[in-house]
Amino acid sequence: MLGRPKFVLASGSPRRLALLNQAGIEPDALRPADVDETPRRGELPRACANRLARAKADAALKSVQLDDDLRGSFIISADTVVAVGRRILPKANLVDEAAQCLRLLSGRNHRVYTAICVVTPREAFRQRLVETRVRFKRLSDDDIQAYIGSGEWRGKAGGYAVQGIAGSFVVKMVGSYTNVVGLPLYETVTLLGGEGFPIRHGWLNAVAV
Repeated sequence: MLGRPKFVLASGSPRRLALLNQAGIEPDALRPADVDETPRRGELPRACANRLARAKADAALKSVQLDDDLRGSFIISADTVVAVGRRILPKANLVDEAAQCLRLLSGRNHRVYTAICVVTPREAFRQRLVETRVRFKRLSDDDIQAYIGSGEWRGKAGGYAVQGIAGSFVVKMVGSYTNVVGLPLYETVTLLGGEGFPIRHGWLNAVAV
């Protein structure tokens, strides 16, 4: 796109892309980072999210530096962690993992942390961490089994996707909804704008769907 710097999303997540599009931002390229997202032993949820967001940004920057068309781009990466107390829940890929997460979340409060990392064209790094508190209703065995049957939980932190069926499990949410989806829009746009990215460039003739 002419008239603004290039922009790279260091993620292959359709949800993060859709959220950026919602804010009127269309990435010029996606550079998903191949990063081991396993928490370190004893690592706290905040530290884990911050570390992984930075690692993803580092990996994307190395990729962009090798691409003449993208060199000097703005880059944004993110990592979302779901936690009950100090316990980090997995990104569920197996039925047993998802069921265990849902039983743990049932009738309880949990926290969702998303760390975002912006790399500027001058290769300066800027990070923010956003926290949202969420409370689930008490889930019956039928709720859990039916939700597992939906398949929405696959690959999702904490074994659920709030933008889908699991939105009906939420009794209360304190903080950013888009943070729970995977990219806190207010903080993302504020961080980009503060570093000189023309966030309103794509607003002209934007039509809400």
